[in-house]
Amino acid sequence: MPHQPSRATRRGPTPPVPTVPTAQTVVDCAVYVDGHRLPGRYTHTEAVAEVRRRGTGFLWLGLHHPDEEQMSNVSRTFGLHELMVEDAVHAHQRPKLERYDDVLFLVLRTVSYIEHESVTTTKDIVETGEIMLFTGPDFIVSVRHGDHSELSHVRKRLERDPDHLSRGPAAVLHAIADHVVDSYLAVTTAVQPDVDDIEELVFTPDTRIAVDQIYMLKREIVQLRRAVVPLAEPLQQLIRAPGNPIPKDVRRYFRDVADHHTTVSDRIAAFDETLGTLLDAAIAKVTVQQNTDMRKISAWVAIAAVPTMIAGIYGMNFDRMPELQWEYGYYVVLAAIVAITVGLFVTFRRNNWL
Repeated sequence: MPHQPSRATRRGPTPPVPTVPTAQTVVDCAVYVDGHRLPGRYTHTEAVAEVRRRGTGFLWLGLHHPDEEQMSNVSRTFGLHELMVEDAVHAHQRPKLERYDDVLFLVLRTVSYIEHESVTTTKDIVETGEIMLFTGPDFIVSVRHGDHSELSHVRKRLERDPDHLSRGPAAVLHAIADHVVDSYLAVTTAVQPDVDDIEELVFTPDTRIAVDQIYMLKREIVQLRRAVVPLAEPLQQLIRAPGNPIPKDVRRYFRDVADHHTTVSDRIAAFDETLGTLLDAAIAKVTVQQNTDMRKISAWVAIAAVPTMIAGIYGMNFDRMPELQWEYGYYVVLAAIVAITVGLFVTFRRNNWL
Protein backbone atom coordinates (compact mmCIF):
# COMPACT_ATOMS: atom_id res chain seq x y z
CA MET A 1 0.00 0.00 0.00
CA PRO A 2 1.57 3.33 -0.97
CA HIS A 3 2.53 5.72 1.79
CA GLN A 4 -0.12 8.37 2.41
CA PRO A 5 1.16 11.82 3.35
CA SER A 6 0.05 13.12 6.69
CA ARG A 7 -2.65 15.79 6.96
CA ALA A 8 -0.06 18.39 7.97
CA THR A 9 2.08 17.47 4.95
CA ARG A 10 -0.89 17.77 2.59
CA ARG A 11 -1.64 21.23 3.93
CA GLY A 12 1.88 22.39 3.24
CA PRO A 13 4.14 24.50 5.45
CA THR A 14 2.56 26.93 7.91
CA PRO A 15 2.70 30.44 6.47
CA PRO A 16 4.76 32.91 8.50
CA VAL A 17 2.93 35.32 10.78
CA PRO A 18 2.92 38.73 9.10
CA THR A 19 5.01 41.36 10.83
CA VAL A 20 3.17 44.48 11.91
CA PRO A 21 5.14 47.59 10.95
CA THR A 22 6.38 49.77 13.79
CA ALA A 23 4.46 52.70 12.34
CA GLN A 24 1.15 50.99 13.17
CA THR A 25 1.96 51.13 16.88
CA VAL A 26 2.96 54.81 16.73
CA VAL A 27 0.28 57.04 18.19
CA ASP A 28 2.19 60.25 17.53
CA CYS A 29 5.73 61.37 16.81
CA ALA A 30 6.72 65.02 16.92
CA VAL A 31 9.79 67.24 17.13
CA TYR A 32 9.77 70.19 19.54
CA VAL A 33 12.13 73.14 19.36
CA ASP A 34 11.95 75.93 21.97
CA GLY A 35 8.66 74.50 23.19
CA HIS A 36 6.98 74.59 19.78
CA ARG A 37 6.04 71.63 17.63
CA LEU A 38 7.60 71.58 14.19
CA PRO A 39 5.11 71.17 11.34
CA GLY A 40 4.94 67.97 9.35
CA ARG A 41 4.83 64.27 10.13
CA TYR A 42 7.92 62.30 11.14
CA THR A 43 8.83 58.68 11.57
CA HIS A 44 10.92 58.03 14.66
CA THR A 45 14.10 57.71 12.57
CA GLU A 46 13.36 60.95 10.73
CA ALA A 47 12.61 62.72 14.01
CA VAL A 48 15.91 61.60 15.56
CA ALA A 49 17.80 62.75 12.47
CA GLU A 50 16.03 66.13 12.52
CA VAL A 51 16.75 66.79 16.20
CA ARG A 52 20.39 65.84 15.94
CA ARG A 53 20.84 67.79 12.72
CA ARG A 54 19.54 70.92 14.47
CA GLY A 55 21.47 70.24 17.67
CA THR A 56 18.55 71.54 19.72
CA GLY A 57 15.06 70.49 20.74
CA PHE A 58 13.79 66.97 21.36
CA LEU A 59 11.32 64.45 20.01
CA TRP A 60 8.40 62.69 21.68
CA LEU A 61 7.46 59.28 20.32
CA GLY A 62 4.25 57.67 21.59
CA LEU A 63 3.68 53.93 21.15
CA HIS A 64 0.69 51.76 22.03
CA HIS A 65 1.22 48.09 22.87
CA PRO A 66 4.23 47.34 20.66
CA ASP A 67 5.51 43.82 20.22
CA GLU A 68 9.09 42.63 20.63
CA GLU A 69 10.18 43.21 17.04
CA GLN A 70 8.68 46.69 16.96
CA MET A 71 10.39 47.66 20.22
CA SER A 72 13.68 46.25 18.95
CA ASN A 73 13.42 48.58 15.97
CA VAL A 74 12.83 51.55 18.26
CA SER A 75 15.62 50.50 20.64
CA ARG A 76 18.15 50.41 17.80
CA THR A 77 17.23 53.96 16.86
CA PHE A 78 17.50 55.36 20.39
CA GLY A 79 20.15 53.02 21.78
CA LEU A 80 17.92 51.61 24.52
CA HIS A 81 19.17 48.83 26.78
CA GLU A 82 17.75 45.38 26.05
CA LEU A 83 16.46 44.97 29.62
CA MET A 84 14.36 48.11 29.28
CA VAL A 85 13.01 46.86 25.96
CA GLU A 86 12.06 43.51 27.50
CA ASP A 87 10.14 45.24 30.31
CA ALA A 88 8.36 47.49 27.83
CA VAL A 89 7.19 44.55 25.71
CA HIS A 90 6.02 42.17 28.43
CA ALA A 91 4.69 44.84 30.81
CA HIS A 92 3.21 43.75 34.20
CA GLN A 93 5.93 45.70 36.02
CA ARG A 94 5.80 47.41 39.38
CA PRO A 95 6.27 51.19 39.33
CA LYS A 96 10.02 51.77 39.28
CA LEU A 97 12.77 54.10 38.09
CA GLU A 98 15.97 52.79 36.52
CA ARG A 99 18.89 54.58 34.94
CA TYR A 100 20.99 53.24 32.10
CA ASP A 101 23.80 55.71 31.40
CA ASP A 102 22.02 58.90 30.33
CA VAL A 103 18.59 57.25 29.81
CA LEU A 104 15.92 57.14 32.54
CA PHE A 105 13.36 54.34 32.47
CA LEU A 106 10.21 55.07 34.48
CA VAL A 107 7.32 52.59 34.86
CA LEU A 108 3.93 53.98 35.85
CA ARG A 109 0.83 51.91 36.59
CA THR A 110 -2.37 53.53 35.37
CA VAL A 111 -5.77 52.97 36.95
CA SER A 112 -9.29 53.55 35.69
CA TYR A 113 -12.63 53.39 37.50
CA ILE A 114 -15.20 51.01 35.99
CA GLU A 115 -18.67 52.51 36.16
CA HIS A 116 -21.39 50.28 37.64
CA GLU A 117 -24.91 50.52 39.00
CA SER A 118 -24.30 48.98 42.41
CA VAL A 119 -21.28 47.78 44.33
CA THR A 120 -23.30 44.74 45.44
CA THR A 121 -23.70 43.43 41.89
CA THR A 122 -20.46 44.33 40.12
CA LYS A 123 -17.37 42.13 39.90
CA ASP A 124 -14.72 44.79 39.15
CA ILE A 125 -14.38 48.47 39.94
CA VAL A 126 -10.76 49.16 38.98
CA GLU A 127 -8.89 48.49 35.74
CA THR A 128 -5.13 48.86 35.51
CA GLY A 129 -2.66 49.51 32.69
CA GLU A 130 0.93 50.64 32.30
CA ILE A 131 2.98 53.46 30.84
CA MET A 132 6.72 53.05 30.29
CA LEU A 133 8.79 56.18 29.69
CA PHE A 134 12.29 56.26 28.18
CA THR A 135 13.84 59.67 28.68
CA GLY A 136 17.13 60.75 27.12
CA PRO A 137 18.85 64.11 26.54
CA ASP A 138 16.97 64.75 23.30
CA PHE A 139 14.06 62.29 23.28
CA ILE A 140 11.24 60.76 25.27
CA VAL A 141 9.49 57.55 24.25
CA SER A 142 6.17 56.65 25.90
CA VAL A 143 4.90 53.08 25.65
CA ARG A 144 1.32 52.43 26.71
CA HIS A 145 -0.37 49.17 27.66
CA GLY A 146 -4.11 49.35 28.19
CA ASP A 147 -6.92 51.24 26.48
CA HIS A 148 -7.59 53.82 29.20
CA SER A 149 -4.09 55.35 29.44
CA GLU A 150 -4.34 57.71 26.45
CA LEU A 151 -1.86 60.61 26.49
CA SER A 152 -3.08 62.70 23.55
CA HIS A 153 -4.71 65.29 25.82
CA VAL A 154 -1.48 65.52 27.84
CA ARG A 155 0.42 66.26 24.64
CA LYS A 156 -2.12 68.90 23.59
CA ARG A 157 -2.01 70.56 27.00
CA LEU A 158 1.79 70.72 26.87
CA GLU A 159 1.74 72.13 23.35
CA ARG A 160 -0.41 74.97 24.68
CA ASP A 161 2.32 75.75 27.23
CA PRO A 162 5.55 76.31 25.25
CA ASP A 163 7.37 77.76 28.27
CA HIS A 164 7.06 74.49 30.20
CA LEU A 165 7.61 72.34 27.12
CA SER A 166 10.84 74.20 26.37
CA ARG A 167 12.37 72.57 29.45
CA GLY A 168 12.81 69.44 27.37
CA PRO A 169 11.98 65.75 27.88
CA ALA A 170 11.91 66.20 31.66
CA ALA A 171 8.87 68.48 31.27
CA VAL A 172 7.03 65.72 29.37
CA LEU A 173 8.08 63.20 32.02
CA HIS A 174 6.60 65.44 34.71
CA ALA A 175 3.39 66.08 32.75
CA ILE A 176 2.73 62.36 32.28
CA ALA A 177 3.52 61.53 35.91
CA ASP A 178 1.26 64.37 37.04
CA HIS A 179 -1.54 63.12 34.77
CA VAL A 180 -1.23 59.57 36.14
CA VAL A 181 -1.27 60.70 39.78
CA ASP A 182 -4.24 62.98 39.09
CA SER A 183 -6.07 59.94 37.71
CA TYR A 184 -5.29 58.18 41.01
CA LEU A 185 -7.04 61.03 42.84
CA ALA A 186 -10.06 60.76 40.52
CA VAL A 187 -10.30 56.98 41.01
CA THR A 188 -10.07 57.16 44.81
CA THR A 189 -12.76 59.87 44.79
CA ALA A 190 -14.99 57.56 42.72
CA VAL A 191 -14.30 54.57 44.99
CA GLN A 192 -15.31 56.46 48.14
CA PRO A 193 -19.10 56.12 47.52
CA ASP A 194 -18.65 52.35 47.02
CA VAL A 195 -16.98 52.05 50.41
CA ASP A 196 -19.72 54.22 51.95
CA ASP A 197 -22.44 52.02 50.39
CA ILE A 198 -20.89 48.86 51.82
CA GLU A 199 -20.54 50.53 55.23
CA GLU A 200 -24.22 51.54 55.19
CA LEU A 201 -25.28 48.00 54.29
CA VAL A 202 -23.21 46.45 57.06
CA PHE A 203 -24.58 48.71 59.80
CA THR A 204 -28.20 48.91 58.63
CA PRO A 205 -30.41 46.79 60.94
CA ASP A 206 -32.20 43.73 59.53
CA THR A 207 -30.15 43.62 56.33
CA ARG A 208 -28.15 40.71 55.05
CA ILE A 209 -24.76 41.64 53.58
CA ALA A 210 -22.87 39.28 51.32
CA VAL A 211 -19.36 39.02 52.73
CA ASP A 212 -18.18 38.17 49.20
CA GLN A 213 -18.91 41.76 48.13
CA ILE A 214 -16.65 43.11 50.85
CA TYR A 215 -13.96 40.68 49.77
CA MET A 216 -14.40 41.88 46.16
CA LEU A 217 -14.04 45.53 47.13
CA LYS A 218 -11.06 44.76 49.34
CA ARG A 219 -9.45 42.86 46.45
CA GLU A 220 -9.91 45.90 44.20
CA ILE A 221 -8.38 48.17 46.83
CA VAL A 222 -5.40 45.81 47.07
CA GLN A 223 -5.02 46.02 43.29
CA LEU A 224 -5.22 49.81 43.51
CA ARG A 225 -2.63 49.87 46.28
CA ARG A 226 -0.21 47.72 44.28
CA ALA A 227 -0.50 50.11 41.36
CA VAL A 228 -0.18 53.33 43.35
CA VAL A 229 1.91 52.96 46.50
CA PRO A 230 5.20 51.70 44.95
CA LEU A 231 5.43 54.91 42.89
CA ALA A 232 6.47 56.84 46.00
CA GLU A 233 10.10 55.72 45.80
CA PRO A 234 10.61 56.57 42.08
CA LEU A 235 9.15 60.03 42.68
CA GLN A 236 11.56 60.62 45.56
CA GLN A 237 14.44 59.46 43.35
CA LEU A 238 13.42 61.95 40.67
CA ILE A 239 13.47 64.71 43.28
CA ARG A 240 16.51 63.87 45.41
CA ALA A 241 18.71 61.24 43.74
CA PRO A 242 22.38 62.35 43.36
CA GLY A 243 23.46 62.90 39.77
CA ASN A 244 19.84 63.25 38.71
CA PRO A 245 19.57 64.33 35.06
CA ILE A 246 16.25 66.07 35.79
CA PRO A 247 16.77 69.87 35.75
CA LYS A 248 16.37 71.57 39.11
CA ASP A 249 13.45 73.75 37.98
CA VAL A 250 11.52 70.63 36.90
CA ARG A 251 12.19 68.85 40.20
CA ARG A 252 10.06 71.46 41.94
CA TYR A 253 7.09 70.28 39.89
CA PHE A 254 7.79 66.68 40.88
CA ARG A 255 7.48 67.69 44.54
CA ASP A 256 3.88 68.69 43.86
CA VAL A 257 3.27 65.33 42.18
CA ALA A 258 4.78 63.56 45.19
CA ASP A 259 2.47 65.50 47.54
CA HIS A 260 -0.59 64.42 45.54
CA HIS A 261 0.68 60.86 45.53
CA THR A 262 0.95 60.92 49.32
CA THR A 263 -2.67 62.07 49.52
CA VAL A 264 -3.75 59.15 47.33
CA SER A 265 -1.72 56.66 49.38
CA ASP A 266 -3.36 57.93 52.57
CA ARG A 267 -6.81 57.50 51.03
CA ILE A 268 -6.05 53.94 49.96
CA ALA A 269 -4.73 53.10 53.43
CA ALA A 270 -7.95 54.50 54.91
CA PHE A 271 -10.05 52.42 52.50
CA ASP A 272 -8.11 49.30 53.41
CA GLU A 273 -8.52 49.92 57.13
CA THR A 274 -12.22 50.69 56.78
CA LEU A 275 -12.89 47.56 54.74
CA GLY A 276 -10.99 45.46 57.26
CA THR A 277 -13.25 46.82 60.00
CA LEU A 278 -16.36 46.29 57.86
CA LEU A 279 -15.30 42.73 57.13
CA ASP A 280 -14.98 41.99 60.86
CA ALA A 281 -18.35 43.64 61.50
CA ALA A 282 -20.02 41.71 58.67
CA ILE A 283 -18.63 38.39 59.90
CA ALA A 284 -19.82 39.22 63.42
CA LYS A 285 -23.24 40.12 62.02
CA VAL A 286 -23.43 36.83 60.14
CA THR A 287 -22.40 34.95 63.29
CA VAL A 288 -25.10 36.68 65.33
CA GLN A 289 -27.67 35.88 62.62
CA GLN A 290 -26.60 32.25 62.61
CA ASN A 291 -26.93 32.09 66.41
CA THR A 292 -30.41 33.60 66.15
CA ASP A 293 -31.40 31.07 63.53
CA MET A 294 -30.07 28.23 65.67
CA ARG A 295 -32.09 29.46 68.65
CA LYS A 296 -35.23 29.50 66.54
CA ILE A 297 -34.54 26.03 65.22
CA SER A 298 -33.86 24.75 68.75
CA ALA A 299 -37.09 26.33 70.03
CA TRP A 300 -39.19 24.69 67.33
CA VAL A 301 -37.46 21.37 67.91
CA ALA A 302 -38.30 21.60 71.62
CA ILE A 303 -41.93 22.37 70.82
CA ALA A 304 -42.14 19.48 68.33
CA ALA A 305 -40.52 17.10 70.83
CA VAL A 306 -43.50 17.30 73.22
CA PRO A 307 -46.19 15.70 70.98
CA THR A 308 -43.56 13.36 69.53
CA MET A 309 -42.64 12.08 73.00
CA ILE A 310 -46.24 11.66 74.20
CA ALA A 311 -47.35 10.02 70.97
CA GLY A 312 -44.33 7.76 71.13
CA ILE A 313 -45.19 6.61 74.62
CA TYR A 314 -48.78 5.76 73.73
CA GLY A 315 -47.75 4.15 70.51
CA MET A 316 -45.72 1.36 72.14
CA ASN A 317 -48.64 -1.12 71.76
CA PHE A 318 -48.42 -2.66 75.24
CA ASP A 319 -51.61 -4.33 76.46
CA ARG A 320 -51.39 -3.17 80.05
CA MET A 321 -50.89 0.58 79.91
CA PRO A 322 -52.75 3.01 82.22
CA GLU A 323 -55.58 5.08 80.77
CA LEU A 324 -55.86 2.91 77.64
CA GLN A 325 -59.48 2.08 78.43
CA TRP A 326 -60.34 5.51 79.79
CA GLU A 327 -63.24 7.08 77.91
CA TYR A 328 -61.76 10.60 77.85
CA GLY A 329 -58.07 9.63 77.66
CA TYR A 330 -57.63 10.62 74.01
CA TYR A 331 -59.04 14.10 74.56
CA VAL A 332 -57.03 14.66 77.71
CA VAL A 333 -53.79 13.70 75.95
CA LEU A 334 -54.55 16.06 73.07
CA ALA A 335 -55.35 18.85 75.50
CA ALA A 336 -52.08 18.22 77.38
CA ILE A 337 -50.08 18.32 74.13
CA VAL A 338 -51.69 21.61 73.08
CA ALA A 339 -51.24 23.16 76.54
CA ILE A 340 -47.55 22.22 76.78
CA THR A 341 -46.70 23.33 73.23
CA VAL A 342 -48.54 26.65 73.64
CA GLY A 343 -46.77 27.19 76.95
CA LEU A 344 -43.39 26.55 75.35
CA PHE A 345 -44.22 28.85 72.43
CA VAL A 346 -45.21 31.71 74.74
CA THR A 347 -42.08 31.20 76.86
CA PHE A 348 -39.75 31.21 73.86
CA ARG A 349 -41.46 34.24 72.37
CA ARG A 350 -41.05 36.20 75.61
CA ASN A 351 -37.36 35.35 75.63
CA ASN A 352 -37.00 36.42 71.94
CA TRP A 353 -36.19 32.93 70.79
CA LEU A 354 -39.04 33.04 68.28
